[in-house]
Amino acid sequence: MTRMKKPTRAMSISAETPVRQRRSYVPSTALAKSVEFDEEVMSVVFTDGRVLSVPIQWFPTLRAASHEQRKRYEIAGGGISLHWPELDEDLSIAGLMAGVDWRAG
Repeated sequence: MTRMKKPTRAMSISAETPVRQRRSYVPSTALAKSVEFDEEVMSVVFTDGRVLSVPIQWFPTLRAASHEQRKRYEIAGGGISLHWPELDEDLSIAGLMAGVDWRAG
């Protein structure tokens, strides 16, 4: 008994046939707009509306700071880093987005 191969069909797209691709929005940069805190989380609000929240325990200096000290931050580099002059604490947005583990250092 011989097996017959199934016929294959070639798929072609004419150059005249428009191909529609719907792409979702993919941000090319993440720039900080503001920072908010609660008792357990630091949330960075980006200029495009996204919000990144990370546990405040990742940042012992910020965890130990008062609410008033946390509120006195600066956004540097046009939004690529955060700085607390009074606390001498600096965080990069790239590091936050990468999920840098504070215990690894």
